[in-house]
Amino acid sequence: MAQPEPQLTVSEKTKAAWLIARMAKRAVAGPEVDQSDLERKLDRLLDAARKREAESKSPR
Repeated sequence: MAQPEPQLTVSEKTKAAWLIARMAKRAVAGPEVDQSDLERKLDRLLDAARKREAESKSPR
């Protein structure tokens, strides 16, 4: 099941855009270029945003 997309902060949006731009640049280089490191970084960024969002919604 796909997890819902979290609301990103400005900093998180900037980091995500930078990673996606780097992925696009590598894609231009060819299909044999490994992008798994950038995909993992983007996944970690989204996971951290989901965690932050969940913590902010939970009662203290």
